[in-house]
Amino acid sequence: MSIPVIAILDIGKTNKKTILFDEQYHPVFEENIQLPETSDEDGFPCEDIYALEQWARQSVSSILSNKQYDVRALNFAAYGASLVHLNKDHKPLTLLYNYLKPYPLSLQEQFYNKYGGETAFSRQTASPVLGSLNAGMQLYRLKYERPELFNQIKCSLHLPQYLSFLFSGKLVADITSIGCHTNLWDFEKNSYHEWVYRESIQSLFAAIHPGNIPVGNFVCHASTPAIPVGAGLHDSSAALIPYLATFQEPFILLSTGTWCISLNPFNDLPLTKEELEQDCLCYLSYQGRPVKASRLFAGYMHEQQTKKLGDHFNTSADYYTTLSFNIELLHRLNNTVAGNISFDQKDLSSFANYEEAYHQLMIDLMAQQVKSTSLVLKGTEARRIFVDGGFSKNPIYMHLLTTSFPEMKISVASLPQATALGAALAIHTYWNKKETLVFSDLMNF
Repeated sequence: MSIPVIAILDIGKTNKKTILFDEQYHPVFEENIQLPETSDEDGFPCEDIYALEQWARQSVSSILSNKQYDVRALNFAAYGASLVHLNKDHKPLTLLYNYLKPYPLSLQEQFYNKYGGETAFSRQTASPVLGSLNAGMQLYRLKYERPELFNQIKCSLHLPQYLSFLFSGKLVADITSIGCHTNLWDFEKNSYHEWVYRESIQSLFAAIHPGNIPVGNFVCHASTPAIPVGAGLHDSSAALIPYLATFQEPFILLSTGTWCISLNPFNDLPLTKEELEQDCLCYLSYQGRPVKASRLFAGYMHEQQTKKLGDHFNTSADYYTTLSFNIELLHRLNNTVAGNISFDQKDLSSFANYEEAYHQLMIDLMAQQVKSTSLVLKGTEARRIFVDGGFSKNPIYMHLLTTSFPEMKISVASLPQATALGAALAIHTYWNKKETLVFSDLMNF
């Protein structure tokens, strides 16, 4: 007898996953792939949207043809700051521009001078000045740098909603994608910002659709039942859903990966100028509530520096996975190494061995992490931090985090695939006949 499941496509910048959850929300199938990047017209690396589409269609087709599973619904989670621009035939006009692509300073200055200045604008949109990471700025750039191409755009979809469109045929917008540092949403007015209308960009966006209601159905074969298709969610907002479903007391979710994002859904204080300058921002939950967040590029920094350590000490790049935390070494480094020099500027030959250098790297990263997480803790009653993602498995990181926040209860909350699980939960009532579950049985404390 086939197992009733929901299928989730979880699209990270590096890893693309297909995950199936049964009715108890246990993952019963997972497939992971990395797709090669391509380059845009300026030679900058970017996602190959055509390869991504091909993989998504093949992945869903493969799951549906597997008689072991009865797929009852389909939903998506994907990284933010990425727009797919469609032409009149609803085909992509461009590749998926990389949010790390440098933004022209003159164009950025033109924008902020026109719309009230960086400080006021950032406060209204809860978005620090981040260049291409402010997804709305990508559209502004196309309008002024490539007007011929811009004029061919009939609809711009955030990446999760483009994936949904591939299977539902419905063009929709989603508040979690709009609300993730895009420069598009006015958090004070709870609507698109004035600039979106003044630049006539609002006509390129589809109607906003609730994240907890399917947008339509996917019919694979005439002989098979129609499958409800969700609208898709921004990955960080999706990852928060299982925790909010389980815990009532205030908490911080520290989601670690390429970005280490500290999310506080219990902090609704307005962003200050100082917070914005330190990369603090607000996300929107799929219910439309602000979630104060701070971001640190720690996973990326860790990846780059461990490659350098591997080269210098003639080890593999992931040699750090064999290390345990060395308390005496940590104390000695904390007491002896002078501190305002970032790790990437330190002379690796000054370290006796890989272990010593790596412990110093983690001390330096944690100093930045503490500053970042503390930004969203201010003025709230949160006394617990859940850590998920890659660093939750790193004993040195976890030890340093615990000692850095002695007043907090630090928990490794390893929900299997929290981002995908959140996307599955969002449309629970449309595919799952069981009551919503408490997920503490799936967590590691």
